[in-house]
Amino acid sequence: MGVPLYRDDAIVLRTQKLGEADRIVTLLTRRHGRVRAVAKGVRRTGSKFGARVEPFMHVDLQLHTSAVESGSGLDIVTQAETLAPYGETIAADYGRYTAGTAVLETAERLTAEEREPSLRLFLLTVGALRSLADGEHVPTLALDAFILRALAISGYEPVLDSCARCDQPGAHRAFVVAAGGVVCAEHRPPGAPIVATETLRLMSALMSGDWPSADAAEPKTQREASGVIAAYLQWHLERGLRSLRLVERS
Repeated sequence: MGVPLYRDDAIVLRTQKLGEADRIVTLLTRRHGRVRAVAKGVRRTGSKFGARVEPFMHVDLQLHTSAVESGSGLDIVTQAETLAPYGETIAADYGRYTAGTAVLETAERLTAEEREPSLRLFLLTVGALRSLADGEHVPTLALDAFILRALAISGYEPVLDSCARCDQPGAHRAFVVAAGGVVCAEHRPPGAPIVATETLRLMSALMSGDWPSADAAEPKTQREASGVIAAYLQWHLERGLRSLRLVERS
């Protein structure tokens, strides 16, 4: 009986060494969700596709499913072709690199189940890496837009234009991560932080893709938005994101 083969395009999220010459690669694929696979021999000089299975790379892969026979749960990469070498540009700039690393870690953490397809998250991740590589926006803005939209895809879209507790519309400014967004004065718990109106506008712009407004935001507003977004993300992940601590803020 032949070993099942399949093709898919993927973003390489993470790699780790395996033995003397191999790597385990964690992939976010278009059709198969998050997949872990072994790339054999890629650490040897002269490897056919070693550089193609590094973080940030968008690749077309052929894999075969070894779990059927070995029970390891790890597929094996047999072919790899580069679709977009985002890693070359992102890794050359510290600001882009740290933001890109946070994009990859967020994408991995928001795919709780392996092999559960998430086309929207895949396309969003590709778009975020393309934006970082092209330098279209400040890296932290590209990261924050990705985080907000990825959370929305996962069912955690923050409420910004009405009270998250009672739906009362209005320009509420107390942001409560546990409530899921801004809350009115009646439902504001003691000590809840007050967020500047400009910061909430920036978050709305990032959610909707209003880049002219987002790009025009003052650095102070961008920093406050980043802090709120990071706190909101880490609340829903239930533990910290290591890469966020390294992100270069303006």
